[in-house]
Amino acid sequence: MIFPVLLCGGSGTRLWPLSRKSYPKQFAEVVGDESLFQASARRFAGIGFAEPLVVTGDPFRFIVTEQLDEIGVKPSGILIEPEGRNTAPAAAAAALFAMAQDPSAMILLVPSDHAISQPELFREAVLAGKTAAEAGQIVTFGIAPSRAETGYGWLETGAEEHGVLKLERFVEKPDAKTAEELFADKRYLWNAGVFLARASVLVEAFRTYAPEILDGVAAAMQAAQSDLGFTRIDPELWAKVEDESIDFAVMEKAPNLSAVRFDGHWTDLGGWESVWLESDRDENGNAVSDHAIAFDCEHTLLRAESSDQELVGIGLKNVVAVAMRDAVMVADLSEAQNVKKAVKVLKDRGAKQATSFPVDHRPWGWFETLILADRFQVKRIHVHPGAALSLQSHHHRSEHWIVVQGTAKVTVDEDVKLLTENQSVYIPLGAVHRMENPGKVPMVLIEVQTGSYLGEDDIIRYEDVYARS
Repeated sequence: MIFPVLLCGGSGTRLWPLSRKSYPKQFAEVVGDESLFQASARRFAGIGFAEPLVVTGDPFRFIVTEQLDEIGVKPSGILIEPEGRNTAPAAAAAALFAMAQDPSAMILLVPSDHAISQPELFREAVLAGKTAAEAGQIVTFGIAPSRAETGYGWLETGAEEHGVLKLERFVEKPDAKTAEELFADKRYLWNAGVFLARASVLVEAFRTYAPEILDGVAAAMQAAQSDLGFTRIDPELWAKVEDESIDFAVMEKAPNLSAVRFDGHWTDLGGWESVWLESDRDENGNAVSDHAIAFDCEHTLLRAESSDQELVGIGLKNVVAVAMRDAVMVADLSEAQNVKKAVKVLKDRGAKQATSFPVDHRPWGWFETLILADRFQVKRIHVHPGAALSLQSHHHRSEHWIVVQGTAKVTVDEDVKLLTENQSVYIPLGAVHRMENPGKVPMVLIEVQTGSYLGEDDIIRYEDVYARS
C-alpha cells in the first residue's frame, strides 16, 4: 500500500483575495465545487492507496477534518506543524511518522493545492513508479510540458529503465529564452514536486544529505503530543529546525532518483492566469462566475465570490477581476503574479484584508462580521450540528444573541435553556456563558456585541471540547 502524505500547511498569496493566510487556496473552491485539498485527498483514495496522512498548520486542523469528513475520507493521521518550515522538515516528519506505524511503509509526498483533471491517469503514473520505489529509488513525477513555462522548475531526464526514467538533474525556474529551449527538448519535464519512496529510504537520504534537519525533526517528533486525534509536533524543538525545501536539502544531492513521465493535464494553480486557463470560457475567452456579467469583453476572468454582489465587466480585455465582500482585485492577466506585491503593501498598511478572510473558520463552525464600529459589532455565527463553543467570559463586552435558524442550547452562569428561531438572550459583561447546537441541522444566530474592546483575544476559556487555551 502507498500512504499519500498531503502537504497543506502553506499560506499562498498569489490567488489573493480568494486565498489568504487565514484560509489559503488549498481549502478554497478555486476550480470546481470542491476544494483543492479535497480533490487531492479523493485523488489518492483508490485501490493501492492507504488512508492519507496530512501535514498542516495549527490554524487549519479543524478545516482539514471538516473537509475530509465532507468527502468521506478518514485520515491515518494529522501532523500539526507549530510553524511552517518549508517542505524538507514536513517530509522528514511524515517519513518518521509513517515508519513508526510500519517500518516498510511507502509514502507519496503530494502538495494539496494542485489540479489534475484526470486523477485516474495520475494514479496509474504513481503505481508505475512503485516497483522502482520498492527497489530503493526516490521517484519523482515529471509533467509533459504544454508551453515554455517560466513559473515552474523543470526536470532533465535520461534513459528509461524498468518503466522509469533516470533523473539527471533539477532545473531552477528558467528565463523565457531558456524555457523555450527546454520546451523544445523532450528530455525536459515540469517538476510537479511529488515524490514516491519507502519511508526508510527517504529517512536515510536525510541522514546522508541533511542530518541536522533529520535530527531536529526527530527530536521534535519524539516530544510530540497527541491532542484530539492530532499529533502536535513540539514547538520549541521544531523552531530550531532549518527552513528548507526538500529539493534543495535532499533531492538535488541524492543519486538514487528516477522520474515517471505524466502526459495528462496538471497545473499548480499558481496564479490567476492559471485559474483562467482552467476555467470554462465562452467563445470570447471569458471565464465568468455566478453573479458576474461580461459585456464586450475578451480573455477576461470575472469572479464574484458573494451572492450579495454583482460584478459587471464592460469592454475589458486580458483582465482578471475578483470581488469579495471585503476586497476587490483587478489586474491585467499577464501581471496577475504581482498580486503578492500588493499583499505586502496591504500588510505594511496594517490592512486586515491582507491576511484575514471575511469568514473566520473555527472547529465548531464559522462566523463573519457584518458590521464593525467603534463600540459595537454584529456577527453571523454558524454552529455545526452537535458542536459547542467554549465555556467563556469577557472582560470588555456584553452580547445579545438572536437565533435565526435551528435550536441553541444557551448557558449563562447557572441558567441553561433552549432557544428556537426568533428567540433571544442577553449575555451581561463578565457572565460565564456558552452556546451549543443540540440539533441535527446547522444553528445560525446573530450576535450583537457592545463594549470598549471587541477583539477576539478578549476570551477567558474555562472549558473547551477542542482543547484551545
